[in-house]
Amino acid sequence: MNSVDFSHLNLQPALLENLRSLNYIEMTPIQAQSLPLILAGADVIAQGQTGSGKTAAFGLGMLQKLAVQSYWVQQLVICPTRELADQVAKEIRRLARAIHNIKVLTLCGGMPFGPQIGSLEHGAHIVVGTPGRIEEHARKGNLKLDKVDTLVLDEADRMLEMGFQESLDAIIENIPARRQTLLFSATYPPQIKSIAERVMQQPEFVKVASTHDTNSIDQRFYKITTQDERMQALRLLLAAFEHESALIFCNTKAETRDIVEFLVGFGFSVVALNGDMEQKDRDRTLVLFANKSTAIMVATDVAARGLDVDDLDLVINYQVAKDPEVHTHRVGRTGRAGSKGIACSLFSDNEAHRLAQLELTIDPILETTKLPDRRLLNNAPASPAMTTIQIDGGKKQKLRPGDILGALTGTDGIDGKQVGKIHMFPNSAFVAVDKHSVKKALTKLGTDKMKGRKFRVRHVRD
Repeated sequence: MNSVDFSHLNLQPALLENLRSLNYIEMTPIQAQSLPLILAGADVIAQGQTGSGKTAAFGLGMLQKLAVQSYWVQQLVICPTRELADQVAKEIRRLARAIHNIKVLTLCGGMPFGPQIGSLEHGAHIVVGTPGRIEEHARKGNLKLDKVDTLVLDEADRMLEMGFQESLDAIIENIPARRQTLLFSATYPPQIKSIAERVMQQPEFVKVASTHDTNSIDQRFYKITTQDERMQALRLLLAAFEHESALIFCNTKAETRDIVEFLVGFGFSVVALNGDMEQKDRDRTLVLFANKSTAIMVATDVAARGLDVDDLDLVINYQVAKDPEVHTHRVGRTGRAGSKGIACSLFSDNEAHRLAQLELTIDPILETTKLPDRRLLNNAPASPAMTTIQIDGGKKQKLRPGDILGALTGTDGIDGKQVGKIHMFPNSAFVAVDKHSVKKALTKLGTDKMKGRKFRVRHVRD
């Protein structure tokens, strides 16, 4: 028996069986180091990069000791963004699917407050959410935290960067002092050390190196001299490297808008993601990018963590990140799950000092790559194969992905191979379809009944 196999742990048989069904056999380094400590009841500080498997580490620890028959909030997971909270809740539900009647509830800002009160009144075992909304529910008496035995601070460094220190303090005041506290963070700045000293009891420290396999990620660095050259370099890289999904990172919100406007002018399929967007617009943007209806997303670092997108072919750093750990997180969005990826970084002389801080096996300044041939700018950008249809009905209308798929592929419908990802929300749903089939798909969904009624549908464009 391999000591890094999940079967080596003293987990409930139902959890182990479910892990096997998910093909979770060997633990990742962060799981192998932290899970035995978590299962032993210790407070743990775990430092590791995005994609290291930390959610399964704390998720399994929580589920192992959860008392299903006790219908009150026993465990609380706090995340910096709604995207990460949704992803964490989804993974916990997957890990828990062999154990009946476990309720995981998400409480995030940007969503209607009333329905969340109703869900809390029905009870929950595990709450996953963002600091502001959790604090508000606790302050108003909707969320009772007096029986919480496990507190998880996920991506704690990001929460502090976003100014959630006061909210975290207010939440923790409502949680019993006798509890297990698990703190997961990509970096370990002084603020994290300070909060750990205040809220944890003799924590064990686990660190997994933030490195990437050079066999899966090809890092390239391109020197530019002017702002115009930076913009043209962006076009060249997008033209040179074939991609279904490319993520461009900027350091400011204004730059995301400027770059999108610039690329749209040259016919690129592109959307922006930044902190100024309304939640419904963020959801729509993430759906379009995740289901490959749009090829490029330009984002600030809010997208670097908790963004659940498969098969990301290309990452471009429009500028070098100000923090080496942030660079690692950006680059780590590609080349995942054994696939190959390319990470390109543009830099000028006044950014060279940031390159010197990166832990790389190459010297990016000395081994700068030449920009692609400018003749590539004459090529028209490729357009995505998929497009998206929005349905004005979702989970609250009891609509399920199977209903949408059935309506699309029924009599005189489209082929199942022409249907892509389906994303469900409380009052809406989004389905990706082959762009050549969109008219037929719109007709089918607009005329056929689902759940005994017709729903309004429309074509969503980036």
